[in-house]
Amino acid sequence: MLVLTRGKDEAIIIGDGIEVTVLEVKGDKVKLGIAAPPSVPVHRKEIWLALRDANIAAADSKDVAAAAALFRKKPKPGPAPPPGPGTSP
Repeated sequence: MLVLTRGKDEAIIIGDGIEVTVLEVKGDKVKLGIAAPPSVPVHRKEIWLALRDANIAAADSKDVAAAAALFRKKPKPGPAPPPGPGTSP
């Protein structure tokens, strides 16, 4: 783990497009600003963990197999659509 010391209005660059700036330091809280490309998701860790756990639970669900079976099932042919404008019945 890289450990850095930064003060207010100082920043670090991660990779080619992520900038993390210290916006405010108040007691034991640090407010950070994160500029990242839209293709890079940025989440607080507790939110990321909750999303990961929800995705794992959904992937383990037996309902996934049932949903997949529905997509593989071929639909029954329905009635023909009515003739469109400018066509003869």
